[in-house]
Amino acid sequence: MAESYKEILNNITTFVFDVDGVLTDGTIHVAPDGEMLRKMHIRDGYAMKAAVENGYTVCIISGGKNEGVRIRLRNLGITDIYLGVPNKVETFNEFTDIYNIKPEQVLYMGDDIPDFHVMQRVGLPACPQDAAPEIKAISKYISHINGGQGCVRDVIEQVMKVQGKWMEHFNARYD
Repeated sequence: MAESYKEILNNITTFVFDVDGVLTDGTIHVAPDGEMLRKMHIRDGYAMKAAVENGYTVCIISGGKNEGVRIRLRNLGITDIYLGVPNKVETFNEFTDIYNIKPEQVLYMGDDIPDFHVMQRVGLPACPQDAAPEIKAISKYISHINGGQGCVRDVIEQVMKVQGKWMEHFNARYD
C-alpha cells in the first residue's frame, strides 16, 4: 500500500514553493508602467516566517522575475529565492546539493506543468486545490485551499503540528 501523506510529514525538513498559483492566486495586475503586481496571503507569510524561525529550510523556485516578490520573501527571512528559473529541476538539484538535503525530506508545492518534473523527485509533492489536473494527479497531498488563499499555511501548519513545533515558536515569545 502506498504511504499516506500524513506518514511523510515527520520526515519534512524543507519546504519549496512556486510563486504564481501557489503563493498567489495566479492572476497578475499590470500597472501602466508594465510592472506585474501580485497579491499574497498574509497567513502564508506568517507560516513561512514561523517555519524559518523553527529551523526549516524554505526555498522559492519560480519562473517569474518580480523583484517585489523577492523583497516580500526576504522580509520573511527566506534567503533561498530563485526567480526567473527556466529549468526548475536543475535549480532544485543545485539547491539540495548546496544544503545536502535528501529529496525525501522535501515538501514541494506547485500548481502547473513547470513544477511537474520537480514534484516527481520529492518526498511530498503537494498542490493547491485549484492546481492543474496533471499536478493533482502526481500530488500526495492536495490542499483544500486554492493558491494565494492560504494553501502554503495549510501545508506548513500540518508539518509543524505533527512535529510539535506549530505553537512552540509563538509560545516561546510570550513565556
